[in-house]
Amino acid sequence: MEQKNTLMGVLSYLGPLVIIPLLTAKEDPFVRFHVKQGLVLLIIEIIIWFVSMYFWPFYMLWQLANFAVLVLAILGIINVAQGKEKNLPLVGHYAHKIKI
Repeated sequence: MEQKNTLMGVLSYLGPLVIIPLLTAKEDPFVRFHVKQGLVLLIIEIIIWFVSMYFWPFYMLWQLANFAVLVLAILGIINVAQGKEKNLPLVGHYAHKIKI
């Protein structure tokens, strides 16, 4: 696996930085796999942000959800570093539905 693929795979899990590999390396199947999962995580982060603006009394619940997204992102980065295309729990199923 090339160094570029690893870097692009890691960027896939860093929130808005998923745009970089999406625009530059989506032809690579390894990167595309991780970009799809990163996009799902980004969508979840955005939803949590919007919902937490209106339901701020549940602050601890939103913080727990943010922590879960962070843990999933770290798992994704570990998979990239190991050269694996392994589905993340809860996210992988939805990532397969994204067409890029």
